[in-house]
Amino acid sequence: VEQFFISVGLLVCLACLAKCMRFFKCIFFSFWKVLPSSFLQSMGQWAVITGAGDGIGKAYSFELARRGLNIVLISRTLAKLQAVAEEIEWTTGRHVKIIQADFTKDDIYEDIEENLKGLEIGILVNNVGMLPNLLPSYFLDTSDEIQRLIHCNITSVVKMTKLVLKHMDSRRKGLILNISSGAALCPCPLYSLYSASKAFVCTFSKALQVEYRARGIIIQVLTPFAVSTPMTKYLNTNLITKSADEFVKESLNYVTIGDETCGSLAHEVLASFLSLVPSRVFYSSAFRRLLLTRYADYLKQNANIR
Repeated sequence: VEQFFISVGLLVCLACLAKCMRFFKCIFFSFWKVLPSSFLQSMGQWAVITGAGDGIGKAYSFELARRGLNIVLISRTLAKLQAVAEEIEWTTGRHVKIIQADFTKDDIYEDIEENLKGLEIGILVNNVGMLPNLLPSYFLDTSDEIQRLIHCNITSVVKMTKLVLKHMDSRRKGLILNISSGAALCPCPLYSLYSASKAFVCTFSKALQVEYRARGIIIQVLTPFAVSTPMTKYLNTNLITKSADEFVKESLNYVTIGDETCGSLAHEVLASFLSLVPSRVFYSSAFRRLLLTRYADYLKQNANIR
């Protein structure tokens, strides 16, 4: 019995040490080491970004173009894609290619593959996603968009990765960034569908990195918390709530840090704190009432602002 508890204690200490190492790596990369643009350029000539019409996807498109890559923008709304492409070309001088695709459907990937032929793709950012219910709500009260959500949040990551990874594998280099969410770090009541779909992205990404790390390919999942985007509807930024541009610039410093990161030092601190909270707190009826009340107040404040 004594040996058993010693072994368990050692495992717990090792797990805590691993978390501390990730946290201290974030501090080091935040303040002392900036990833050079040459590293990203060495992956290949082109970067492919899904959900590139606005928010985090748009921010990645601009930042990777500034760092010397040509950009493939993929999203549903053609007008947004054209506007973003024109602005990127005007401000950075990089080449931009646009592909119109609705990721809530499953019959789009042959067309995407055809449009990507001949491009040396060094970076893929699987960013596209949908939040079926912005406000917290019980599963039976959510909109009937289950299959659309699965296609957008899960199928898109798997199929886009397969399209691009085979070429990265043949060249023995590449970078895949899969954008998940802080909601994936533990089951999230009142956001059950979204939380579960983003948890899939985490598990898939980390398993894939084990398979392809030795092939010279980096596959990293990002689990940010609050980022101000059209999807999240956060209006104001602060220490925790980042703008999309702030989040993207910081997250690119961490691409060599490991298979998972929150993409922001502030969010790493928040994740470490939340990991100490017992899960039963999140599952309690008091927490659900608090969440519902908070968003009722949020709606009132936004109504006053508008």
